[in-house]
Amino acid sequence: MQIIEVNTKRLQRDFLELPLKIYKDDPNWIRPLDDDIESVFDPDRNKLFRNGEAIRWILKDDSGETIGRVAAFTNNKTASSFDQPTGGMGFFECVNDKKAASILFDQCRNWVEKRKMEAMDGPINFGERDKWWGLLVDGFFEPNYCVPYNPHYYKTIFESYGFKTYFNQYTYSIPIQSQLPENYAQKAERIANDPSYHFEHIKKSQLEKYAEDFWYIYNKAWVKHAGIKEMSKAQAISLMKKIKPILDEDIIWFAYHDKEAVGFFIMLPEINQIIKYLNGKLDWIGKIKFLWYKYRGVCRKTFGVAFGIIPAFQGKGLEGALVMATARKVQPLNRYDVLEMNWIGDFNPTMMRIAESIGAKIAKTHITYRKLFDETKPFKRAPVIK
Repeated sequence: MQIIEVNTKRLQRDFLELPLKIYKDDPNWIRPLDDDIESVFDPDRNKLFRNGEAIRWILKDDSGETIGRVAAFTNNKTASSFDQPTGGMGFFECVNDKKAASILFDQCRNWVEKRKMEAMDGPINFGERDKWWGLLVDGFFEPNYCVPYNPHYYKTIFESYGFKTYFNQYTYSIPIQSQLPENYAQKAERIANDPSYHFEHIKKSQLEKYAEDFWYIYNKAWVKHAGIKEMSKAQAISLMKKIKPILDEDIIWFAYHDKEAVGFFIMLPEINQIIKYLNGKLDWIGKIKFLWYKYRGVCRKTFGVAFGIIPAFQGKGLEGALVMATARKVQPLNRYDVLEMNWIGDFNPTMMRIAESIGAKIAKTHITYRKLFDETKPFKRAPVIK
């Protein structure tokens, strides 16, 4: 077997097209957009290259057939935030062969060790956690946009190599027409009837205003989480502009106490329901197809991008009141059937309780693994947020 660095257009195609072989008999796999993958490895589009490195390889067997791929990363800003300096690996795909997989893992390990890393996480992204993060171990049905999907046997391959669970990530699911549990609804109703609170959905005409509200809440509610850094106002505005072409005003909601933005509930149409018809291409033909399927209303599923409440307002019923305000607008529209809430880590029991308190159930589980290179050192799971 031969491992080759991806450094030509031909090798890029091999990297992108290997999954077509891995998943050819799997009806649930949805091919990601090629450009979404390539943007991760483009220094002009991925700002993490300013303080880090990324590299990728493909693995060929003795006949010259591509049988595996992988990428490795270092992020100098976050590597030292753990007990051991930690790099990462991801975008792993491989035939069901432990020897082939070990060659790919060893390549990543050797590369990050040369950069003074003492551990590596995987499979992760050279970017934010909301994309390409974690190994699917339960809930093998159609993936959401930029959420990893993989064969069942990957779990055995990772754990046989010595990867251990650093944290679990859960995707919760709930039918759109569900009602809040009675005790939760009563508490939410009290908040909803308090004149000091009000709730409103986003308006595209005021996108910058809502971006600033999002920025304010996000930094108060989320930056205390391990591995999550503060967001700038410019980043928040850029994010809102990026999602503008696909956002549905009726499913992005904000909560306010007096004039202070205190909570958000951001959902988007689950565009993988369209992307599955594009075969990885968003060229001009792909864009026409996208608009056609969007017009046909094939997105019957929404996914929760983010839910945040400023700490001072948590546990008072605001979470339910925000969900209830959203439901009262969205349910009569009959535009969507189900909501999936991505990426709730088991290190965040507060968010798990919120999801479960509104009646949502765990539908998918991903694992973020960590491999310590010196196995005599104690392995610690991600700290729980209290």
